[in-house]
Amino acid sequence: MLRPTEPEDAPRLLEIQSDWNVTRMLRLAPWPPNPREMTEWAAAHPDEWRAGSAYRFAVLREGRLIGQTDVDDIAGRSGELGYWFEPAAWGDGVATEAAGEAVRFALETLGLEVIRAGHAAENPASGRVLEKLGFRELEVALRMSRPHGKPTPYRFLELRI
Repeated sequence: MLRPTEPEDAPRLLEIQSDWNVTRMLRLAPWPPNPREMTEWAAAHPDEWRAGSAYRFAVLREGRLIGQTDVDDIAGRSGELGYWFEPAAWGDGVATEAAGEAVRFALETLGLEVIRAGHAAENPASGRVLEKLGFRELEVALRMSRPHGKPTPYRFLELRI
């Protein structure tokens, strides 16, 4: 189940990102995770939703928050898809299902025509999620990785309607 994230989700989101195996795959997340930053980030979600700049969804399984997916960096008819999950949810299709719902929301509700996404090159499973959703590769490039503290290879993809 997906629902808009809420400020009260910050402790659970922090708990998930406190696993290095999760955060090392994210380009912009701090390592170690910063409770203040996570609280501020989650507190901004309702305002982002109202402004139409980002739509962030908590992903729930049996009532427990297991991850997050979002469409952000919205400008005109384009935006960016992101997602991350606790390791217990890896490999069971939840990322494909949740990200697919976020894509459907972006296309059908928001009317986006281009959705970009990226993943750490060392995370081919994330790339398979995007490929299943119809994304096509644009490039592989070095980008600054906040958790690694250095440039790291990332693969960038795009879905164009």
